[in-house]
Amino acid sequence: MPSRQPIFAFNPVAPSCHAATIVEAAPGIFLAAWFAGTYEGHRDVAIWMARYEAGVWGPSRKVADEPDVSHYNPLLFRDQKGTLWLFYKIGVSVPTWTGMYRKSHDDGQTWSAPVMLPAGLIGPAKNKPITLSNGTILCGTSHETWGSWACWVEATADGGRSWTKHGPVVAPETQTYEGSSDAVVSAVWDEASGALVLPKGFAGVIQPTLWEYAPGRVKMLMRSTQRVGCVCASLSDDHGRTWSPAERVSIPNPNSGLDAVRLTDGRIVLACNPVPEGRTPLSVVVSEDNGVSWPRRLELETGPGEHSYPSIIQAADGRVHVVATYRRERILHYVLEPQEL
Repeated sequence: MPSRQPIFAFNPVAPSCHAATIVEAAPGIFLAAWFAGTYEGHRDVAIWMARYEAGVWGPSRKVADEPDVSHYNPLLFRDQKGTLWLFYKIGVSVPTWTGMYRKSHDDGQTWSAPVMLPAGLIGPAKNKPITLSNGTILCGTSHETWGSWACWVEATADGGRSWTKHGPVVAPETQTYEGSSDAVVSAVWDEASGALVLPKGFAGVIQPTLWEYAPGRVKMLMRSTQRVGCVCASLSDDHGRTWSPAERVSIPNPNSGLDAVRLTDGRIVLACNPVPEGRTPLSVVVSEDNGVSWPRRLELETGPGEHSYPSIIQAADGRVHVVATYRRERILHYVLEPQEL
């Protein structure tokens, strides 16, 4: 069975946490980041980080905290030069996001000053970027607006000095406008009920996860709204510049985040909530045919409450690491041996 441990004890200063990300900063050394505060979207929500060495998570600390504006969805990424990137978003709501990033050249011990991306770019929406075979860094991103969600990719070939944007990839049912009575634009935390409110009235896809399976050939999987109801996929044969129409995959999706990694042996491992509604169980499913079929499934969490928003990587030693939300109170860290998959 996978090993399982919390990254931190309950934090009364920031009682609600979500959207974790993990990276191997150096062999056997990992960093995790997440957002935390009073509740998702509150102006006190900041980005927190912890470091894992010798099998132990160290103290948590804030690494991004602009006053009076909420922080969202951090992403950690190590590029081919060994530079670590911390992407994150700030804004008064999801549709107003401004993309930010900081860099580290010492395995995450210190970080540069924040850099703001130009309007129209937000960096990766939820999942880690990938480095393509031609050296381009490709970020799977998305935009959430009234009645319309769509996925894009943002690419940089020069370490972030310049960017290009490609897409959109839209949900299978969005070729014509049918109107929307949904007043909810994006996920909103309802403080009174202590629950997340999600759009239901339109078809949309967001938060792609990416992998390159042959030089220049990239596949994305996407989270979908309840009207679509399942994971969607798209393909690119030109390093992410153009994409095929989105198609449904045989995995239910309850409008909840997912993440995939291509293992060194070619298998695809997807962490997700493979159910029509709710955000439990948290599972990993495995494909041996580049994400066409998913015959193998392993449960990480099956209890009540929210177990969601996984981030998944394969470490240098071959083990698979997952971090995910546990009931909005903890971030849990799971380690899986390749043979368990």
